[in-house]
Amino acid sequence: MAEILLAVIMLLHLSSSSSSSLPTSTVLDPLFLYIDEHQNEFVQRLGEWVAVKSDSSHRVHWGDIHRILNMTADRIKEMGGQVEFADIGTQQLSDGESLARPPVLLAQFERDPNKPTLCIYGHVDVQPAKKEDGWATDPYTLTELNGNLYGRGATDNKGPVLAWLHAVETYRATKQEVPVNLKFIIEGLEEIGSDGLDELTRQRNESFFSDVDYIVISDNVWVSRKPALTYGTRGSSYFFVEVEGPKLDLHSGVFGGSVHEPMTDMIALLGSLLDHTGKILVPGINESVAPLTEEEKKLYKDIHFDIEEMKKAIEVKSFLQDNKEEILMARWRYPSLSIHGIEGAFSDSGSKTVIPRRVIGKFSIRQVPNMEPSVVERQVKEHLQEVFAKQKSPNSLKVTTSVSAKPWVANLNDPLYIAGRKAVKLVFGEEPELIREGSTIPIANNFQEVTGKRVMMLPIGGHDDGEHSQNEKISRYNFIQGTKLFAAFFYELSKLQKDQ
Repeated sequence: MAEILLAVIMLLHLSSSSSSSLPTSTVLDPLFLYIDEHQNEFVQRLGEWVAVKSDSSHRVHWGDIHRILNMTADRIKEMGGQVEFADIGTQQLSDGESLARPPVLLAQFERDPNKPTLCIYGHVDVQPAKKEDGWATDPYTLTELNGNLYGRGATDNKGPVLAWLHAVETYRATKQEVPVNLKFIIEGLEEIGSDGLDELTRQRNESFFSDVDYIVISDNVWVSRKPALTYGTRGSSYFFVEVEGPKLDLHSGVFGGSVHEPMTDMIALLGSLLDHTGKILVPGINESVAPLTEEEKKLYKDIHFDIEEMKKAIEVKSFLQDNKEEILMARWRYPSLSIHGIEGAFSDSGSKTVIPRRVIGKFSIRQVPNMEPSVVERQVKEHLQEVFAKQKSPNSLKVTTSVSAKPWVANLNDPLYIAGRKAVKLVFGEEPELIREGSTIPIANNFQEVTGKRVMMLPIGGHDDGEHSQNEKISRYNFIQGTKLFAAFFYELSKLQKDQ
């Protein structure tokens, strides 16, 4: 029966000279039917991708990154696309040697000058994962339990990348012309900072990106059980604060009480950064935050965020804020400072009565619009130097930074977001939540600044998918409905372009 229905719908479609003149249901119904009928095949393919241990944090797995990039290229070529592996230089190793980075995959399909051009970004590398870390299943064997597909990379980001490719496949399989021009940029080093990608974007700005109208990223998740569109992310700066004293570790029984211990300085320095409410105490940080407008404030009211459910999920008794709106704004649109650890301090089990000669505190600041990383880094260094001077310590202080990524925010009135909202309504039957992302996705701002193109994040991952964590998963529902969403988005974006 399904095959007969598909054939009837296809005849209706083929009898028309232009899909844009057909009702939406006539255009999308055969696509959705195909996706439903081939969902097991799509899930099987995701299993093949998850099985590739493309962990970019370990150079030993970079061969697997090459393998998954080749699998992606093969899939695109099978659908008629052209692919190129772009060189992004070498990575300096700790032993002084250098290693060629896995390339970036650039792909495109035949271009029609009358169509808008959409570029889709994704990555196929993953975070480390071991069964003994606390996984209930083998992280590299896709396992379906209670409607969820468990496996490393299932939601971050192999599942969404495949969903985009499956959306393209669906148009071709149902003999429908993809209504937009498509380009793909797929990398294999996102989980360790996307080294080389920003420079590649600059190099190809006048070629690969020259005819691109829009860029879409699907590398994040919803905030509740409702679908969402993401319009902002926080930036990040990572700090190392080093205090060095004696030339050797010292016995606390022999020297305790007679030397100025580096750890004492470190505790004072880290303790000066924020108070018990989470407020950052570095002078000037909070004053540069973009003011909250009434229009933006209204966006938080309709977001479905269950405080008690989230408390239970992460096993905390309370949040620093009292209500949904304040919690979400603290996570998304205000800066935060987190202390991550102290290197050089004794952290193993048991006891060790040692005074460490040198300790390195590590913390990061998530930044928001109107905050400049270079200014933040200067403010932090000046603050720590002032606090250290008050200690009157004979030890030495050094403050350095590594990651420095700007925040990103988009215009919700851009055609991308209008088309995205329409596509979500078509597939899920409800308006999407308009959300921000508290973490940092540097490539969004990089694309926007370097290319000048409009950028949107269109997530299909669930709020409980556990990206980067044990038991990462994507639900079958989100994976399949997400594929429909992407297919509908192509249509809505093209329709919007023609209507303008």
